[in-house]
Amino acid sequence: MVAGRRDWQCRAAMPVYWKIDSRRKLVTIVAEGDVTRAEIDSFLDVMDGVDCHDYRKLFDGAASETRMLPDDMLALGVRMRAMHKDRHALGALAIVVPDDKIELVSRVLGMLAVAERPMRVFSTLPLAEDWIERQSRA
Repeated sequence: MVAGRRDWQCRAAMPVYWKIDSRRKLVTIVAEGDVTRAEIDSFLDVMDGVDCHDYRKLFDGAASETRMLPDDMLALGVRMRAMHKDRHALGALAIVVPDDKIELVSRVLGMLAVAERPMRVFSTLPLAEDWIERQSRA
């Protein structure tokens, strides 16, 4: 160890990870563990920053949980709807969640239905991957 050098501790990794593939026009998002509104807001900030709203999106939340309150879910839905309001082309969206979360996620997607793009909720990743690959790459 070098004198005066500190050992740096890394915080636990954020439970939301993403990969943006410009060749395939696909954003893959994986959520694991307890996901907070702040983490989803951070992801949405990135989407605005890189302006890839027209890319297809595959959100795998099969291994995630959330303790977000209904007000948090509503605020995220309102934010996403506002993001979509001024966009002309939006990529397809496939969401994978555990069976017990399908109804809740479907309600949030109902708020986003104003967006003219294909959207589906799945309980398994292979079905979602197959569906998203069949969607247009705009």
